[in-house]
Amino acid sequence: MKKFVNREAEIQFLETQFSKEGSSFVVIYGRRRVGKTALIKEFIKDKKAIYFLATEEIESQNINNFKILAAKFFNNSLLEKAQNIMWDEIFEFLADNVKNEKLVIVIDEFQYLCKVNPSFPSILQKIWDEKLKGKNIFFIVCGSLVNMMEQHVLNYSSPLYGRRTGQIKLKPLKFKYLKEFFPQSTEDELIWLYAILGGVPRYLEVFNYKGNIFEAIKENMLNKQSFLYEEPLFLLEREIQDIGTYFSLIKSISLGNHKLQQIAQTLSVPQTRLTKYINTLIDLDILRRETPVTEEYPEKSKKGLYFINDNFLNFWFKFVYTFKEQLELDNVEFVLENIKKRIITEHISYVYKDICKEYVWELSQKGDIPLKISKIGKWWDKNNEIDIVGIDTTTGSFLYGECKYTNSKVDIDLFYSLKQKASKVNAKNKAEEYYIIFSKSGFTERFLSFSKEIENLILITFPDKTNLNF
Repeated sequence: MKKFVNREAEIQFLETQFSKEGSSFVVIYGRRRVGKTALIKEFIKDKKAIYFLATEEIESQNINNFKILAAKFFNNSLLEKAQNIMWDEIFEFLADNVKNEKLVIVIDEFQYLCKVNPSFPSILQKIWDEKLKGKNIFFIVCGSLVNMMEQHVLNYSSPLYGRRTGQIKLKPLKFKYLKEFFPQSTEDELIWLYAILGGVPRYLEVFNYKGNIFEAIKENMLNKQSFLYEEPLFLLEREIQDIGTYFSLIKSISLGNHKLQQIAQTLSVPQTRLTKYINTLIDLDILRRETPVTEEYPEKSKKGLYFINDNFLNFWFKFVYTFKEQLELDNVEFVLENIKKRIITEHISYVYKDICKEYVWELSQKGDIPLKISKIGKWWDKNNEIDIVGIDTTTGSFLYGECKYTNSKVDIDLFYSLKQKASKVNAKNKAEEYYIIFSKSGFTERFLSFSKEIENLILITFPDKTNLNF
């Protein structure tokens, strides 16, 4: 059964736009599989709506498909039989036939129309200005190429700039919503599931988990007939050419190479050659570039590192794609044993840090910690790294965090190490400083006793979420 989870804010926003008098124009965008179409269909299920899914066919075929939809919706045989009709004529027909009940018009996979006709945004701008604006119409365009949508729809230079009344960039679900997909799972199991699948609803739906995580990986990822076995190929092959280079690049990052220089060395290519590939993957929301959270101008920083934006893709390139030859030869147990040996130290422990960062942000938003964090991320220099640094830009207060996903209790030495690293963080007008430590296995009695004497120290056992000295 398909689930519709945690899109209440987006649905409410769309309902608000829908309830406004006159016309509205909303842009919905985000990477593939994230649930954009599901969101739209949930919203329009009880409304008068025309939903048009654009294709990669020639423009005349898309126009014809849209014409037939419009004609059937209004039961108009004349329009259905019309030949050599253009976009503006169909939209004029729709505008003229809208009565008291608001009509929702959706164009999904908008990028395909721009691909076959780069001037389509200009055509749509004229249609909106002359045909749709002011009518009882709610117009939605939806697309998967993040950068294309930003450049051709949202950007100041776009013909459509200033027309939209709102936009939604749909992102994967956060960790806290996984329980709705796996209600019988413990919180530690959910950490593993999130590390393997991320927050893309489609992947959560198809992953058949019955309590044994490695059996589930074997069945749902290492099995050549499974949906997830070839998913990254299907996900990317429609968007990019030279897929081998892109796959090699993503694989390199999945194996721990985050600096541009490191990636170039592993691929034996000049750094300059990688720039266009990396930019394309960032545009697709597959990669992200991170800088230390204290950088004043992150876009100009030379400290940028590259990370895979999706836990599933990170896992797949690290543990499946790397061993594709073995899997094609049906050496599944060999690959599974490799995963068992490496998954905690090379994968789960890193995702754990991301989940803890999300947890800190939630605590701050609820007012459960003494500072209101407006910036959060990692910090590093040549010799040091801090898992979480949160900054209250209003007060100048800082929060430093470490996250340990191990079977050992954390002792006081980690706090001293964190304090020492925090002293290296250079920032203007530092005010109060706080420390937060997450541990999967809790803390030593010595550390617990010591923490009671330290006012600005927060200890959290997570996944149990036992809050100490809080």
